[in-house]
Amino acid sequence: MAENGCCCTPEGSCHTGGGTAVDVGAVTTTYKVTGMTCGHCEGAVSSEIGEIAGVSAVQAVAATGLVTVTSQAPLDEAAVREAVDEAGYELVGLA
Repeated sequence: MAENGCCCTPEGSCHTGGGTAVDVGAVTTTYKVTGMTCGHCEGAVSSEIGEIAGVSAVQAVAATGLVTVTSQAPLDEAAVREAVDEAGYELVGLA
């Protein structure tokens, strides 16, 4: 790797054409959600949160109650709460 301030890691994790995108400016936030017990619950929460403008990825894990959201900018917690409520679960807050 050239020592020119490139953003690539020594392993070449970006700009390699391998399909790994570098999401510049992305914000990752983890929330605690109660009531999820299975994959269907995870899908329902992920689907509703995924509809919020600017959200690029959602990963819900029923076993831990954690929902990790990647977005273009910080999300309004009220919007996340509304999405979780719409799915039938309760947002406790930030994890």
